[in-house]
Amino acid sequence: MLVDDPDYTEADFQRVCKIAKDVAGISMPESKKTLVYSRVSRRVRENGYNNFRNYLNFVESPDGQAELEKLICVLTTNVTSFFREREHFTHLEKVVIPSVRERARAGERIRFWSAACSTGPEPWSMAMSVMTVFPEAAMHDVRILATDINSEVVAQAASGTYREEEIEGIPNEMRMQFMEPVGQDSLRFTGSICKLPAFRVLNLNLEGWPIKVLFSAIFCRNVVIYFDEPTREHLWRRLSARLEPGGFLYVGHSERVVSLRECGLEQIAPTTYKKVG
Repeated sequence: MLVDDPDYTEADFQRVCKIAKDVAGISMPESKKTLVYSRVSRRVRENGYNNFRNYLNFVESPDGQAELEKLICVLTTNVTSFFREREHFTHLEKVVIPSVRERARAGERIRFWSAACSTGPEPWSMAMSVMTVFPEAAMHDVRILATDINSEVVAQAASGTYREEEIEGIPNEMRMQFMEPVGQDSLRFTGSICKLPAFRVLNLNLEGWPIKVLFSAIFCRNVVIYFDEPTREHLWRRLSARLEPGGFLYVGHSERVVSLRECGLEQIAPTTYKKVG
């Protein structure tokens, strides 16, 4: 049963901020106090609490781990679309994929990473770019790792199913080539393209990523806007360490890598970086 207007204090806000920072690296200034209430209060009510304090006690208890994930998810915004920031996909198609195509044909493992995949438009757009330039990619060891902290959006992404209004960014010829109708108003990805993406839940703030391979390209866009500067630069260094020499990192339109030398990167476009070496 939902309760009305749960109690919310400055101490509750600071506690939410600490949880968000400790768990996911998210930093929230005082100006976000009202936003936090509007987003989290529904979780408080749906769990049957009449104040944030008791809700947060539950979140931090051993029984509250699933709710902790939901709390982190409501504090972040899953705004995404197919081929968003198109220049990155153009670079992927014109520079990156042609450079690794012969390596794949020779039997090498080729990996790409969508590091904050949300509901999936980014990794599926990457897959369409790969298949357009390299149609037989699925026959070789070419894969796209797609990760997000939110298990619900990862499951949605893995389904490969989208409503008509969600796929406006996909050209008609690509829809016809890579998708099939489902019901009256949805389409889903079908065929060999489905072999490319592998969807996993991953917290980028986790120190021990279970990732050993190197990537030819990493998309990590519109994620660090939630982080403070030290957390941002730490993440850039870690991502750069997972790039193969000559690999590329794509960031969001409002994001920048400041510590280029420490990261071993060079900037080749406003939001595109190349691993030195």
